[in-house]
Amino acid sequence: MEVLYRCCCGLDVHARTVVACLIKDGKKQTRTFSTMTDELLVLLDWLSAEDCTQVAIESTGVYWKPVFNLLEGVVEVVLVNARHVKAVPGRKTDVRDCEWLADLLRHGLLKASFIPPLEIREVRELTRYRQTLVREQASVANRVQRIIESGNIKLGQVASNALGVSGRLMLRALCDGETDGAKLAALARGQLKKKESELRRALTGRLSLAQRFVLRELLDRYEELEAALARASEEIKREVAKCADPFVAEAVELLQTIPGVGQRVAEVIVSEIGVDMRRFPSDRHLASWAGMCPGSNESAGKRKSGRTTKGSVYLRNALVQAAWAATHTKETYLAAQYQRLAKRKGKNRALVAVGHSILVIIYHVLLRKESYSELGGDYFDQRNVEVQRHRLVRQLERLGVKVTLEALPVAA
Repeated sequence: MEVLYRCCCGLDVHARTVVACLIKDGKKQTRTFSTMTDELLVLLDWLSAEDCTQVAIESTGVYWKPVFNLLEGVVEVVLVNARHVKAVPGRKTDVRDCEWLADLLRHGLLKASFIPPLEIREVRELTRYRQTLVREQASVANRVQRIIESGNIKLGQVASNALGVSGRLMLRALCDGETDGAKLAALARGQLKKKESELRRALTGRLSLAQRFVLRELLDRYEELEAALARASEEIKREVAKCADPFVAEAVELLQTIPGVGQRVAEVIVSEIGVDMRRFPSDRHLASWAGMCPGSNESAGKRKSGRTTKGSVYLRNALVQAAWAATHTKETYLAAQYQRLAKRKGKNRALVAVGHSILVIIYHVLLRKESYSELGGDYFDQRNVEVQRHRLVRQLERLGVKVTLEALPVAA
């Protein structure tokens, strides 16, 4: 096979050590380094002294990141998926693994994984942290609901949001020992005041001292997470605003023109895929990378499975969330697509399909740097008028009605 790189290196990265195999003019050198920063700098000096310009690293958990952080900008780093570089079965050692990586890199047989620029990775760090806060807050909310249910408090059956302003006032009063349902119901605010009689019954329960203590702790934790979420969202806004590429902030605004995509979802999308769509040859490549398109598992002419492939969990969750929001919009293409697909494929598959459509739209919005142009809720009906007419006529005929079609005059 043709040798593309005269000098290159393969790194087998672990939590404590990095095993490096340098191939220069066909000769191999193997060395082991610690993952401490001082040792990694020695590795960098060694690569620079040998005039190595290409380095391959296998993506292993988060262990590759410290190495990548120091090598980025000095040498060209190729981060590869572990599934794509599996060695031939046999005796497996760290030395053999790094030699295999170096050999594949030397002949140009490695496909680099997508790594967004540093400023986008900074935003990603924040958006993923915010997502963990959201999950923690949801978990605390569920525990609050369980503790009050176990104490005969049925607030969740009356208030749509038991942890809203009114709900928290009532729960705090319960923690302080208030047991009078009428006094508790009087704490209702806004529209919840109309349900005062129901609230009196729902708030009459038997919370024990231990349950009051746990409830107070959970409410404190919920409010701490709420404050942390607010701080994280503000920091994300600042990080987006100070990006060297001004299109990052513009991209967040452009994405919000797509039905179902709000600011938080837009920030997650930008942090996961970046803003430069030229990295992906087409929208199909992006959908495949994100795991938002049908998979392919075929043998002997039989298709065994069409499950979607694995991709970024954070991106997939954001797209499905946007798809769910888009289904509740009126007279939009995405809502019409969901209604068509849900009848045949079910709601879950329809949501993934709409999420895929949103990702395709995102690709073209960012590539063209233009806002989304709505196709309309009647797009599928207008796409093939004749087919639609025949379908409706057949439906009426099955109901025992004879139909005669007459075209309406075209408005001037």
